[in-house]
Amino acid sequence: MKENFSQILKELRIKKGLTLRNACRILDYDPSNWSKIERGKMPPPSDEKTLRKWAKSLGVSNENDIREFVDRANIVQGIVPKDILSQNNVVEFLPAFFRTLRNKKPTQKEIDRLIKLIR
Repeated sequence: MKENFSQILKELRIKKGLTLRNACRILDYDPSNWSKIERGKMPPPSDEKTLRKWAKSLGVSNENDIREFVDRANIVQGIVPKDILSQNNVVEFLPAFFRTLRNKKPTQKEIDRLIKLIR
């Protein structure tokens, strides 16, 4: 699943053999908004329960794949998943992680803290 969320959503719907309107009828969702999500013009809902329902209705049955579906929707929204934020001290390590992603070298203390968290 290396595509972005909107591509995944559309591919899953088509793979399931559903038209946009049929999918929306089944999921009780507005077709206009669904279309905007598939085209990347509107972010997906942030509600995990809704996203899990969508994933299952579109044929995603493996829990890891459902989790990835929800995570990709969260990424579009700029949301750090709740299960990640609920872990002890994760918020403390995020600035070092973000700096690393931006190619800015973290301090040795920050590296040590990240290693400790990963273990």
